[in-house]
Amino acid sequence: MSFPNTRLRRLRTNPAIRAMVEENSLSPADFIAPLFIVEGNGVKEEIESMPDYFRYSLDRLQSELDELAEVGIRSVLLFVKVPDEKKDNKGTEALNDSGLMQESIRFIKESHPEFFIMTDIALDPYSSYGHDGIVEDGEILNDETVAVLAKMSVSHAKAGADMVAPSDMMDGRIGEIRKALDEAGFSNTGIMAYSAKYASSFYGPFRDALDSAPGFGDKKTYQMNPANLQEALREVEQDIEEGADIVMVKPGMPYLDVVKAVSDNFNIPVSVYNVSGEYAMIKASAKQGWLNEEETMMESLLAFKRAGADLIATYFAKEAAKIINR
Repeated sequence: MSFPNTRLRRLRTNPAIRAMVEENSLSPADFIAPLFIVEGNGVKEEIESMPDYFRYSLDRLQSELDELAEVGIRSVLLFVKVPDEKKDNKGTEALNDSGLMQESIRFIKESHPEFFIMTDIALDPYSSYGHDGIVEDGEILNDETVAVLAKMSVSHAKAGADMVAPSDMMDGRIGEIRKALDEAGFSNTGIMAYSAKYASSFYGPFRDALDSAPGFGDKKTYQMNPANLQEALREVEQDIEEGADIVMVKPGMPYLDVVKAVSDNFNIPVSVYNVSGEYAMIKASAKQGWLNEEETMMESLLAFKRAGADLIATYFAKEAAKIINR
């Protein structure tokens, strides 16, 4: 019987050699931890469609921040749940310098000044229509929305945000935000652009978390068609030209080809959002005993690195960091 001279299994013999030749690895520094913040006091409420993930009032957020710091996570991405009575079609509350987002930024900076704070820039949490922009006659207006997003970004920067993260997918918003930040004296405030954000079915639990589902129609006139890859490269190229510091692909697992294409074609840090639907699927399957939660979680996160992601926004951030630190 003839055997090959090259036996690739030699490099899989035991944990030591497997670790030595491992091509990709994960670190807590890779993770961005999303945080959901609500008004009130004493609030820590589990999101039903996102088991083991919570909304926090600021007084209950402290322990979560401490735990993130303990496991080595230093980057957070902030989202706020806005009461219905503060929602309108103009994004008025989004521009409130004393609003919940702005207060949250100041709170975290005072509590953990070492944290790198990223903030969501979009109008859907503030919109009476649940859309990412101003609505007129059933249309989501682009330029009028961008003007509000630029002001919103400046308000976040004033509060202490290190980086703003426009998730709206309006055309031209990165350039206008960059211009507004620079003119307001915040040239060092970065922009992480949701450059390739798809009109995905994987966002459902997130919309539960913030009560931000669209009140009519869908988001297909501004978020991308899941069928398109070349369009994603055009979006990324445009955002880089307009001043983005980091570009993002969202969702994650169904779009690994997009992550790889962006990483291969552009010399810029690439982030990926391991979204709520991906998180919920793993949690639900593990609860049924159909998957090993820990192993599936870590395999999924590693796949993002293999595809070319430099940063991973994930609801598994704290759990994964604990595993890595063992």
